[in-house]
Amino acid sequence: MGGVEHRKVKANGINIHVAEKGEGEGNGEASNPIILFIHGFAESPFSWRHQIQALASLGYRALAPDLRGYGDSDAPSDVGSYTCFHVVGDLIGVLDAMGADQVFVVGHDWGAIVAWYFCLFRPDRVKALVNMSVAYYPRHPIYKPLHPCCRLYGDDFYICTFQEAGEMEREMAEARTAKALKLIFGNRDVCPKENPSMMYLQMALQSRRRRGCRRKNFITTSPNSKREASLED
Repeated sequence: MGGVEHRKVKANGINIHVAEKGEGEGNGEASNPIILFIHGFAESPFSWRHQIQALASLGYRALAPDLRGYGDSDAPSDVGSYTCFHVVGDLIGVLDAMGADQVFVVGHDWGAIVAWYFCLFRPDRVKALVNMSVAYYPRHPIYKPLHPCCRLYGDDFYICTFQEAGEMEREMAEARTAKALKLIFGNRDVCPKENPSMMYLQMALQSRRRRGCRRKNFITTSPNSKREASLED
């Protein structure tokens, strides 16, 4: 993808990688509008490559950061550093560094959840919201979001599995990490006969069954996602 620029900005105390294309200042009614793309799990700005090109060609300025813990952005080691307040704070810091006042927010998957919180916490920075895949779920006064996930989908659901430190890393190692990552992130077929994430989960769950764990479900992710931060392919 030609014309995409990459930069690191200091935001909320960490370094955030941002892919951008298009001209536009953040202030003034006559300035070009800015679109903030928020990627999902496990994705990166690469997921927005087609939208970035198309909207930049229409006069928009497209900003697509790696969220903290993803791609070329910093990944704090403390689990407590990944709350919705931290992630939204990162995005506000990115907008401040870019001179962006109000933006159109576009979110997908986990990025849609972040986008909902973005609008709740800082409506003054939002012109409009476009969200995909995940509807708005108000905070429950008793149950954490993890509880219904595990109850509905079982302990093998990826969000539940990730709660145990080292569990998913061990499964990926047993299923051959390099092959798993290539299946999930390296597939170029937009309409594959088999979902690459499903193929990986089949390998991972086979290793679980060898350890006596019960198979409960699968995870699927978009074959359009890719881990690399580069948008030049």
